[in-house]
Amino acid sequence: MASKAASPFKRTLFTLLKIGIYATILGLIAVAVAVGVAMSSLPSYGELVRRDDLGQMIRVRAADNSILLSLGPSFGEWLPYSEIPPIMRNAMIAVEDRRFRSHPGVDPIGFARAVKVRIDRGRWTQGGSTITQQLARNIFLSNSRTFGRKMREAILALALERRFTKDQILELYLNRVYFGGGAYGIDAASRRFFGHSAQQLSLSEAAIIAGLVKAPSNYSPTADAEAARGRAGVVIQSMLEYEFITASEAAAAEPARVELVPPPKQNSVRYFTDWVLPQLDTLIDESVEPIDVFTTLDPGMQRVADQAVNANTPRALQGALVSLDRDGAVRAMVGGKNYVDSLYNRATQATRQPGSAFKLFVYLSALESGHKPDDVVVDSPVNINGWSPRNNDRVFRGPIPLRQAFAQSINTISAKLGEEVGFRTVADMAQRFGITTKVNTQPSMVLGTSDVRLLDMTRAFAAVARKGVAVSPYGIRRVTTAKGELLYSHETDDSRVLVAPWVAAQMTDLLQAAVLTGTGRAAQIGRPVAGKTGTTSSNKDGWFIGFSSAITTGVWMGRDDARPIPGLQGGRAPAQAWHDFMVQAVARRPVEPFDITVAQPEWQVETDAEVFSETSDGGMQVDADGNPIQPQDPAYGDPFPDAPAPPPGSPPPSREVNRPRLDEQQLDQEWIDRASKGRGELESEEPPEAVEPRALAA
Repeated sequence: MASKAASPFKRTLFTLLKIGIYATILGLIAVAVAVGVAMSSLPSYGELVRRDDLGQMIRVRAADNSILLSLGPSFGEWLPYSEIPPIMRNAMIAVEDRRFRSHPGVDPIGFARAVKVRIDRGRWTQGGSTITQQLARNIFLSNSRTFGRKMREAILALALERRFTKDQILELYLNRVYFGGGAYGIDAASRRFFGHSAQQLSLSEAAIIAGLVKAPSNYSPTADAEAARGRAGVVIQSMLEYEFITASEAAAAEPARVELVPPPKQNSVRYFTDWVLPQLDTLIDESVEPIDVFTTLDPGMQRVADQAVNANTPRALQGALVSLDRDGAVRAMVGGKNYVDSLYNRATQATRQPGSAFKLFVYLSALESGHKPDDVVVDSPVNINGWSPRNNDRVFRGPIPLRQAFAQSINTISAKLGEEVGFRTVADMAQRFGITTKVNTQPSMVLGTSDVRLLDMTRAFAAVARKGVAVSPYGIRRVTTAKGELLYSHETDDSRVLVAPWVAAQMTDLLQAAVLTGTGRAAQIGRPVAGKTGTTSSNKDGWFIGFSSAITTGVWMGRDDARPIPGLQGGRAPAQAWHDFMVQAVARRPVEPFDITVAQPEWQVETDAEVFSETSDGGMQVDADGNPIQPQDPAYGDPFPDAPAPPPGSPPPSREVNRPRLDEQQLDQEWIDRASKGRGELESEEPPEAVEPRALAA
């Protein structure tokens, strides 16, 4: 009865055993087929020696072609197995795969341990992978820890073991594995961390390198030198345990005394490279081959810029500087006092109020509309829709030349000019000159209440220095492959004219006056300088932007949290930093006097008398808009009885702002026809040369 009862159980057990055997056989066949397929698709040994699949190497070069920065993977020499020090080979085997010489590519014991940990912890860990499996993962797979990836890794490892010898596998591994700090392969790691070839590795150095594989980011000497040395001690103990070294050799090893090459300093150059490198995506399509990026940065000017910012920026404040050459090439860029402390680039990313530096656009608009530097304007109280700006010294100077108003940064005059030309016109002028942030059109905008970037403001001043031609800042001159193939070359655009040359010349006249006699006197460097200070309300920001000898430089100082700074003014620390930088930046450049007498085109210099002198009109006079006016005859009386008298010795002010205008119905159409016959349409704006020095209405 017992045998009959046991018989079904035995049959079931036997059936399950057979199924298991068949499944195992089928599984082995499937694995064999998979390994065979994998073997047939594996690259050749020569192809695996190439390491261009590890990422793109980028070398960033300065204007003198010196290397500013190397990014991406760093490769040393490829060392054949026979040239790899035995101490390095043994150190890697001891810590990563002690049964490397005996397993077929997959270590069953290690795999079983990894499965147990997977069940216990609910996730895969690094343990269990052989050197061959790690090589397969590094070359062909991702680092995801899934069962499917582990199976593919195992199949590829078996295929690699069938295709290559153990020595070849270890050679590939030691020359391709990542050791942190951007270094791939033992030679790159040795040069990166110890400053010499891997062929000269000591036991302690080999132990440090071998210990990095487990966690390159955590144990890398560039990240944590003490952790790297501590991990090396574990490697040495493993080498002693598996008899790769003797006890005396282990005792003599002193990883703690190994001298490490200090990592390169993260100086202010990184502000510049962080700005230019993202631009590669729009300039070139190459993303695999190693490339050289040749930039515009002048290393000497960059050092001086860094010194000028740090020496002049008060404690607890930040400073930024950007310097452009005539064509827009960025010669120096400092985004903060210390790149290690703060990666935030205040030259290209920060948006702050420019204060009076924004008056550049107010006066450009006024000059373009017909004003001239010698025009007499009235510094007096002003009220624009309830807004009444005051001058910094609370003084009203009365009638003064426009040049003096700009040099002394008179707020009331800027307000009146803005109202006269239109605040929208001023905003349009700012955007025309390269301001990329939003510009408001409230009356107070003329005093610089819209946030701007230092780079944008500097390019605007550079366009004035370039006689009205637009300046586009750029940092990349050309890009080539490592073999010298040209991928990109910068071409300067000289076609965009922002304002007429005579407008730029007159603006330069005003900017020069600001440095010679106005708020920017601290920026004088013994050669022609044109520039403007900027100070915001409550002294939150200080600016100085100016140009000399074809170099335009902008400086900003302030706090990142925009808190007030007592005593901060654009004419002090920022102007001094500008001075200290520019004295050396232009030292080897020829002195370039400013051309502030650019001739205006003929149609601009015609006087009203020349434009409207047709005898057929019976001698009738017209105003700037073409409206007939009464002749200046005693019989008519003074048509401008309320105009203020000009100061002694100054030219009489023009009164056109308040000039009475006849109703359109009073116009003699026949006279208009005669006056415009043969001349085309009348100009909608008066020619600048015909404008008398004017007094703006209070």
